[in-house]
Amino acid sequence: MKNSPPRSLITRLGVPPTLAWGYLGLLLFMIGDGVESGYLSPYLIDQDISESRVALLFTVYGIAAGIAAWLSGVLSDLWGPRRVMWTGLGIWGVFQLLFLTAAIPLSSYPLMMLSYGLRGLGYPLFAYGFLVWIAGVAPRARLGTAMGWFWFAFTGGLPTLGSLVASGLIPRIGAYATLWAALVLVAAGGLIALLLVRDDRPRGAGEGAAATLAGSVTVLWRNPRVGVGSVVRVINTASQFGFFVIMPIHFTRTVGFSLTEWLHLLSAMFATNIFANLLFGVVGDRFGWRRTIAWFGGAGCTLSTLLLFYVPDAAGANFPLALLVAAFYGATLAGYVPLSALVPTLEPKHQGQALAALNLGAGASTFVGPAVVAAFVGPLGVEGIVWIFAGMYAVSCVLAHFLKLPEESGTAGAAAESTAGAAGTTPSAASAPA
Repeated sequence: MKNSPPRSLITRLGVPPTLAWGYLGLLLFMIGDGVESGYLSPYLIDQDISESRVALLFTVYGIAAGIAAWLSGVLSDLWGPRRVMWTGLGIWGVFQLLFLTAAIPLSSYPLMMLSYGLRGLGYPLFAYGFLVWIAGVAPRARLGTAMGWFWFAFTGGLPTLGSLVASGLIPRIGAYATLWAALVLVAAGGLIALLLVRDDRPRGAGEGAAATLAGSVTVLWRNPRVGVGSVVRVINTASQFGFFVIMPIHFTRTVGFSLTEWLHLLSAMFATNIFANLLFGVVGDRFGWRRTIAWFGGAGCTLSTLLLFYVPDAAGANFPLALLVAAFYGATLAGYVPLSALVPTLEPKHQGQALAALNLGAGASTFVGPAVVAAFVGPLGVEGIVWIFAGMYAVSCVLAHFLKLPEESGTAGAAAESTAGAAGTTPSAASAPA
């Protein structure tokens, strides 16, 4: 019997070799997209834009991102992932140029709403288009690992390395020029992914665009558990996007940290999150998907959200202590990782629609968080906002207990919830879309 040829390091790591450049391109793209995440809010306030207007601007951006996240799967079936990614890159670049060359120099709030708001369509089309590409190319046995690397690159860029890049560039070239550097990083990452990846995924036949679009919404009430899962996904990162609006201001102007220190805290927060994503994938397999979501995600975030506010508020600009609670918050956000395995399994006959609904929840969180800030920061202040988010996480802890796998989903899926670790299964691979 002939010996099989040795596999490359990339293959052994679980990265589809034909898509390897795409992962690097995604990382650079998301670094560029994440450069602004830790300082754009106070920068715009320094340009005489009110706090409530900044929150509204972020809310519009989030609405656009939510729509694009929902559409990315359907458009990938219609056009193919490469064309969807080109569209996302083009939208990001064009509207970032408008934002930098007209909206900011003119201090025009309507132009900011137009340019920055519509730029929100860009990154979900690019990133989630690549996610569909991975699903179509990666071997089924290693699909979970391939998806894990996707989230590693995604969260590694936004906001982890993006904030770190900003903390290094702002003292040297200024906040405005750093936004131009973000455009360079996004363009470089996009071109690397789109020009160097040679693998083509054919467009899917599916049920047609209209049916898939409609099904990705109606599944929310056709299968209420999918709807509950989408709500839990909204709650998962709502505080993250809300805190992007208010925490830079709170930590720098109230607690007393410098902007560079805050950006370092933000980088540490999401560096922890990157590795916690991998950890809670393993924990979910062994402890159970629902229980991991409920206790490590819901209950954990309820506690970490409150600590993120009250510990620095009481201790002042104590960087090591703030670093500890920031890392704890970033880790508990990853407790919701098993949702990506659980929700598609709740709708085994229409997993693509269930994933679209989950993406809709992910996109919705990008505007729900800033919307909460815009609505309540005036009457309740930062402390009140923190309690609202903590309450939302407590609700998600309760909701997660209703995400029970149906018996008709098959023995493999049903067994995964209770005995995944013992069976050695990988839920994210077992429940991946066809």
